[in-house]
Amino acid sequence: MSDDGTDDSEADDSAPADAAAEPSDDEVVRTAAEAAEGIVFKHYDQSTVTDLDVTVTFEEGVLDVDVYLNAPEDAEPDREAVAQEAVETAGEAVDELFEA
Repeated sequence: MSDDGTDDSEADDSAPADAAAEPSDDEVVRTAAEAAEGIVFKHYDQSTVTDLDVTVTFEEGVLDVDVYLNAPEDAEPDREAVAQEAVETAGEAVDELFEA
């Protein structure tokens, strides 16, 4: 009888939209891992790399990336430098993901 029943669904819809704007933990991990692997294979042919392990965790807003790379000792560029670049690039990729 009175017209005080307002539609609050618009206010409720805005909260999930804001939450959806942030990438999921899985998306963060996947983005970091793909970026790290991309750097390794930018520098080395896949057949040159005898072992590659990219471990990524994202918990409570903290990203941890570890890259283990086994390539020939005389490989150019230096495998430790490539692993470090892969870690840094993974972090940059996740930063860009949050900026988007």
